[in-house]
Amino acid sequence: MSHSKQAPRWRAISFASVLLTLSPFCSAGTQQPAPVVASDTVVGRALEAPVNTRPLADKFWWSSEWFEQGLLPTPTNHQVVETEVVYVNPADGTEIPAILYRPAGSGSYPGVLFQHGRRGLDDLVQRLPRRMAARGFVVLAPDVYSARFFDKFPLEHQQETEGDTNAGVDFLLKRPEVSTSKICLYSHTRGGYYALQVAVKYERQQNDVACYVSFYPHWQDPNAVEPMQVYRYAVELDRLTIPSLVVIGEYEQYQRRRSIETAVKSMKEAGADVRLITYPGVGRGFDFRPEGVRTFADDLATKDATVRAASFMQQQLKPWLKQQ
Repeated sequence: MSHSKQAPRWRAISFASVLLTLSPFCSAGTQQPAPVVASDTVVGRALEAPVNTRPLADKFWWSSEWFEQGLLPTPTNHQVVETEVVYVNPADGTEIPAILYRPAGSGSYPGVLFQHGRRGLDDLVQRLPRRMAARGFVVLAPDVYSARFFDKFPLEHQQETEGDTNAGVDFLLKRPEVSTSKICLYSHTRGGYYALQVAVKYERQQNDVACYVSFYPHWQDPNAVEPMQVYRYAVELDRLTIPSLVVIGEYEQYQRRRSIETAVKSMKEAGADVRLITYPGVGRGFDFRPEGVRTFADDLATKDATVRAASFMQQQLKPWLKQQ
């Protein structure tokens, strides 16, 4: 009889325990309904506004004149004229077609060699050297793919094209409209690898090239195996001694961004004069993406990067102005 009286009590206690255990889940839906939110996929705020707590002296972009007084620097602007030219690579006699961009009118200006990447020197890419010439430079843009009848977007890298770019340095330095005894190398994508070879492999950084500027460069031998593309950078970068400026977007392709950031970190640790600017909200090709897909962030980044690159090259070339 005692056992029959205890059984209901045990079952009652167990049932009460289950109710207590489940009560938070039950009450969550009945006593405290979920708040209404705008997004149907995002809960909460994933990111807060970015902050940069570096010392003010380390913020190279800072301008007290702008921040305190509202004064903006006036950009240099020139109408640009374009001339088709041809020069010869003396190594094998190959003729290299190129476009020479310069400010309209008379006068001489600092020299810049622009090297295209895998797209070749098509209409979209031609905007890049034209914009730089509008800042007050004589810009030579060789078309090394057309010179050797290569289709654009090649997979393999042909080393002879490096010599075609290198020969452009001599052609540019001999131009009467060039006001400097050295030039700067300016490039994008795979052109950054060509320009690197010109500076280091061909040793032009010793006497003929004052600085290196590249937008999202391919900083590895394009013919290297896949692990080298992702986890290493071109060995020539350890011997790049001239002041260098590199520009990428925060959405740059992972394998490219990794090699660039790894290389820049190593160069800085070795005491090299190198700066890497990462623009928020943009990815690869932000400076030439066409109108149909172009974003507001693309335009902001392109304008700022072009002006900063021009200012950097003017500064590096100023000591090499020829005596008039």
